Order: sequence, then C-alpha cells, then structure tokens
Amino acid sequence: MNKKIILLVEDNPDDELLAIRALKKNNISNEVVVARDGVEALDYLFGTGAHAGRDMSVMPQIILLDLKLPKIDGLEVLRRLRNDERTKLLPVVVLTSSREEQDLTESYSLGANSYIRKPVNFAQFTEAIRQLGLYWLVLNESPPI
Repeated sequence: MNKKIILLVEDNPDDELLAIRALKKNNISNEVVVARDGVEALDYLFGTGAHAGRDMSVMPQIILLDLKLPKIDGLEVLRRLRNDERTKLLPVVVLTSSREEQDLTESYSLGANSYIRKPVNFAQFTEAIRQLGLYWLVLNESPPI
C-alpha cells in the first residue's frame, strides 16, 4: 500500500506544532515530514543534501507550503517543483499567514493547487486542517507520479 506522506514546509516552530496537533486531533495519522526552510524541502523532494539516498519512489501525497521561509522562500520552492518532471504534478497547498494579494496571485500562477490563509484561532485552524486532510488525503485522486 502506498504511504500517504504529508510534507509540511514550515519554519515557525509554533505553527509546526499547531499543524501537527491539528492533524492528530482530526485522527489524520499519516507520516508528517517537516522541512523548516526551502532548501530542506527541496533536498527532501529531490533526494539531495541531508536526504541523499532516500527512496525517491515515495513522494508526498500533499505538500503544505508556507511562503515566508528562510534560505529559499516558498514561491521559489513552488517554482522549482513545477519546473521538474519528477515533482510538477505533486499537490501543493500554500498554507500561509500572508495577506498579500501578490502572494496569492503568484502562488496560483506558479501552479499551487490551493491557497489557504492560516486562521489565528486554534479551533478554526483545526477545522481547516480537518477539511484539508479529508479532501487531499481521502477524496482527491492524485495523478500517478
């Protein structure tokens, strides 16, 4: 059976913890791989750096991508994903606190599948994660990678 991994790309430890707590609260028990900056996310996805030698046949079912990241920002991560045959079809949900319209527009222009602003309230955040999990991990049919 294919493992449905969630790649959480998040540099804020509080938001990382909140996302993992929300997943657990909603009984989403998928393995969560956390990348804390854009370089780490790309290393994981392309099997380079600290992730050299990982099984590249196992790709995330969904990528939850923050935009404001150190080293390489989320928009550049998305750009590189979409420009590579191995990752261009992976579902990417931008999960960000950015309220900038330019971020929204550019995310979709670069091929984001969804754009969600992080709710400040934990109950709302938990509900958003529940709906994300239900849709992307249960209902959505992903292309074969």
